[in-house]
Amino acid sequence: MSENTKEAGRKIMNELMGDGYVEGKDKKRNAFNSALFDYSEEVCFGRTWSRPGIDRKLRSILNIAMLTALNRPAQLAHHVEGAINNGCTLEEIREILLHAAVYCGLPSAGEAFRVAEEVLRERKLIS
Repeated sequence: MSENTKEAGRKIMNELMGDGYVEGKDKKRNAFNSALFDYSEEVCFGRTWSRPGIDRKLRSILNIAMLTALNRPAQLAHHVEGAINNGCTLEEIREILLHAAVYCGLPSAGEAFRVAEEVLRERKLIS
């Protein structure tokens, strides 16, 4: 594992999810899950999120759509947060989820709307 790639990944994770995110994950790190944490930091964020070709906002849009399709609410909450940090507007997030409803089904999109609303309320962006 390249330390530069891992450090780049940790930096991107904090930029995407907010200051302190990586430190919070570090507190959960143990001998069992450290390989997965390293993989996420190096491959997902250090290699993929850092690539040129598409910007972070578009990556966030893709993640919201894919996590809605996969019905992964815990990860979706993190990536809605990241999408806001990457410049997605409330209207864009709503339209991504509505568009996903057509292709992924109402149950997945309904859960995604619920998760997104939770994040938006916590950030005081909706009441």
